[in-house]
Amino acid sequence: MLNKIDLSRADLNLLALFEVVLEERHVGRAADRLSLTPSAVSHGLGRLRRMLNDPLFLRTPKGVVPTARATELAGPIAEVLARVRSVIATAAPFDPSTSTRRFAIGAPDGISAVVLHPLLVALGRVAPRIDISVRQILPSPARVWEMALADLEARAMDIAIIPSDDFPPRFEKRFLYEEDFVIAMRRGHAFAADPTLKRFCDMQHLVVSHTGDPYGFVDQALASRGLTRRIGLTVPNFMLALATLAETSLISALPRRLVALNAGRFGLVAVDAPLSLPTFRLNVVAPKVAMMDEGLTWLFKLLARAETAVPPNRKRPGPRKRRSRTARSS
Repeated sequence: MLNKIDLSRADLNLLALFEVVLEERHVGRAADRLSLTPSAVSHGLGRLRRMLNDPLFLRTPKGVVPTARATELAGPIAEVLARVRSVIATAAPFDPSTSTRRFAIGAPDGISAVVLHPLLVALGRVAPRIDISVRQILPSPARVWEMALADLEARAMDIAIIPSDDFPPRFEKRFLYEEDFVIAMRRGHAFAADPTLKRFCDMQHLVVSHTGDPYGFVDQALASRGLTRRIGLTVPNFMLALATLAETSLISALPRRLVALNAGRFGLVAVDAPLSLPTFRLNVVAPKVAMMDEGLTWLFKLLARAETAVPPNRKRPGPRKRRSRTARSS
């Protein structure tokens, strides 16, 4: 803990330097982002190490890695910087029509492919100088979206769009839309003419799974009926799934909106699944402390409005389970 004398001598810029080095994991790249020389960054890290009494970053052949103490400090330092930025921002109110900020949005590719176009259209209309970085986020096998939430708190991204309702109280969330899954295939596929459950089980399936695990929520639904299917292929993302379906006889359970937006481009058709599948609630998420940023709050609202430009899902009759964890694989 810094005493009053130490704090009076502290340089707030060192905390900003810490944040960038933590994100880049490389002194040279951090120097480029900060418009400094690598030598200046190294000198700043030396001062920071003395101030915090820890090595903070250890050199490796590919860059630097944070120490346990640096990882522990990442959240508190991000919170301090967020508060400072919010104070500074009040001096010049956020104006989207003139702002040149860049926002980083994290989402699985099946979600970003749906929301990105209406967002860019909205930005072009009301905030033509704001830029967006899209970051692919993935659930971890055991902790689901915990890594994405950690990246939000470390300010590696500003906002995440996550298919879940379950977040710690320190996060702000805003509901975007509810997604369900349809069975997609190339145009002219025989299954489209007779999509029965028996034929569904007889088909070869494609599953989207970044880990390559050939088992998903569709298999859970089938298992509850004592049924199985053959997984002929797994691919790591939804856009590759669309392209693969166009060139093969595989079928796949994919998000309805994603298929609707891309069916024409890839020559695909879709039918409702012949069994009850879960739905997923998508939320925009950010740390509550970051919501003091007027620009971030504005982006939250813009995302909600932009999403309405996407045609809503066509609901099919009958009861359906609701799922609020992850659409990792199908």
